Parts: sequence; C-alpha cells; structure tokens
Amino acid sequence: MAKNTTIFTLLQNFISQEELAGILTEFGFEDTARKCDVPTLLRYLVGAATFEWKSLRHAADVAPAQGLQPVDYSTLSKRLGELNYQIVKRILEVIVGRLNRATRRKLKVKKDILAMDSTTITVGKNRLPWALYHGERSGIKLHVSFTNTTGMPLQVVETTGLRHDGPIGEQLEDKRFILVADRAYFALDKVDCYAQTGQDFVIRLKENIQLNRKKSLKRTMLNDSNILADFTCTLGTAQKQTKKRHRVVEFIDYEGALVRVVTNLRHVTAEDIATMYKERWAIESFFRWIKQNLNVPVLFGTTPNAVFSQLFAALIAYVLLKFLHARINRKSDVKSLSFAGFTRLFLWHALDQQWQTYVEEILTSARFIYQESDT
Repeated sequence: MAKNTTIFTLLQNFISQEELAGILTEFGFEDTARKCDVPTLLRYLVGAATFEWKSLRHAADVAPAQGLQPVDYSTLSKRLGELNYQIVKRILEVIVGRLNRATRRKLKVKKDILAMDSTTITVGKNRLPWALYHGERSGIKLHVSFTNTTGMPLQVVETTGLRHDGPIGEQLEDKRFILVADRAYFALDKVDCYAQTGQDFVIRLKENIQLNRKKSLKRTMLNDSNILADFTCTLGTAQKQTKKRHRVVEFIDYEGALVRVVTNLRHVTAEDIATMYKERWAIESFFRWIKQNLNVPVLFGTTPNAVFSQLFAALIAYVLLKFLHARINRKSDVKSLSFAGFTRLFLWHALDQQWQTYVEEILTSARFIYQESDT
C-alpha cells in the first residue's frame, strides 16, 4: 500500500461510488467535470483536513505525492465554490449513520448519552461578510449532537455565529438517547415538553431560575458524595412557570463550583445524574481535537459552499479515523493506543505489525464493513 494513501482507501470503503452517484442525483447535481469530479474533490478536502494542508494551492502541490490525481489550484477553487455543501453534509450523514450503528451494535448499547453543544470558528469580518459575528470578526457555527459511547457526532447543523444554541438544539433531539446539555439549551416550556413526549434529558439550569415548592427525594447517603440536594419542584416565576414538577440535582463539580441540573430521570441515583452531566465534556474534547488536528480554523474559501464543504469533509475524516481506532483498540491482542497516538502513527505508516494487520483487514474489506454496519 502506498505511503499516506490509507485515509483515501478508508473513505472509499465506507461510501461507494454508487452511493455518491445516488446522493448527487438526490440533489440534482450533474457532475460533468472530468479531472475534478465530486469524488476527487472530496478526497482533496479529506486529505486537506487529515494532513493539515495550508491552502488549496498547497493541496494542489502536495496531493499527487499522496496518490491523488493531479488537479490545478484554480480548478479546485472553482469546483469548491460550485459544489452544494449539502452534498458533503449528506455524505457525512451516510457515513456517520453507518458507523454509529456498527459501533453501538458491537458495544450492545441500549440508551446512550447524547451531548449537545456548538463550536464557533471565527475569522476577520472581511473574510466572511455573510457571517458577521462580533466586532471585527465573522463566524460560523457547528451545532453538534455527540454520542459519548461511540465518540462520534450523530447530527450536525451549520449556522452563522450569531444563531442561538437553544432553538437549533431542537433539531438535534433524539428520543433514543438521554440528552445532556448546558444552560444555553434550557427553556421552561422545553422541559415540560420533554416530560410530555418522553425525551429523557439532563440539562444545566440557568443561575437565575427560581425553584418553587421543593420536595426532597429519599436517597442513600454515600461517603464522599458530591451531591448537595436532590428534590422535585416547579421552575420559574409566578408569571411564567413550568406546569409540571421536575427533578433537580445540585452537586459540586471538579472545580468546586455549584452545578444545578434538571432532569426527568427518576429511577437513577443523584450521583448518576451528576456523572451524566460531567460526561458532557466529551463533546468539548471533540471540538478541541478537530480544531487542533483537522485544519478547521484555516478556511480555504469565502462562500458558504466552500466553507461548509471543507468543515463537513473534516468531520468525515474524523469519524473514519475514530471508527478505525475504536474498532482495533478494543482487541485484546494489540497494545492500547490513544486516539491522537493512533492517528499520528496511522498517517505516517508507523503502526506496529499487529495494528497494521487489522488496519489492512478493514481497508481491504468494504463488503465486510457494509454488511456489519447495515444489517
């Protein structure tokens, strides 16, 4: 296998040419280019994220050495502006759906935590005038729901930086999971609605929320517990108050700060509720990782199509690498590697023999991957 071509082989193994053609048809996009068709452009974008190419010009210079078809910089720039970014997003959704199903089945997960949060990428206001943010900055946002057990995003919604998290969060809800979110996603009518629809949740309360008619819940006191209170109450003022009573758990976090969360989970301990909220930090780690390792802050274009195509391609690179690492790292006969360590060794073909053997098995077995993921 040629050096540094494995990420592209991995991409091909998880979405076929037939599936790509179907997605293009779905969006009514005629791919008439010969040298830089959509699959070629996608490989360039995934390569740019994985190998942190500094610009499209840099990508055009170095990509052929990585096994990609040579494409002129101007052609890449033109095609990136023309391609509807929703196509790249749809490709991400297909891959994520496949990998999440396969991983959850392997782990035999019943009901996982789904963390919701957003990350903002900012540049100078003249760079993205259609996405003005604050002061002299422009910004775009990725709103993400993230499955903690698989370590992968489930859904991604793209907006400009000024869009508020709360309303967008409604697009990320999923009754198969326990939603875990910060204060930006709290609303009085929302928690009442969740209680009625059966959407499980653990959401941090805003500091100014009034708690009324508290009724403590019986609980077993544990040694070294960080729980301060566990009770039910109504939330809000006399003018606007929840119609239902909700469970509130108060605890001290690892920094010594008081945290209050509201939940509709009644048959788990307060300690478990606190732990669920703490696990929300997994999505923060995910955002930090993609910004540090996938070239996300370096935007190649200035149009929505160019910007969001690049970002969704970066997420494709992440989920492919994450799945490959998680799949092999669980095996008993390999030396455990961190995700960062695996990624570095994988890209430089420096994995030890046992790891490399498993990597090659997956890279050369697309049929196996499809059957396990989709059946």
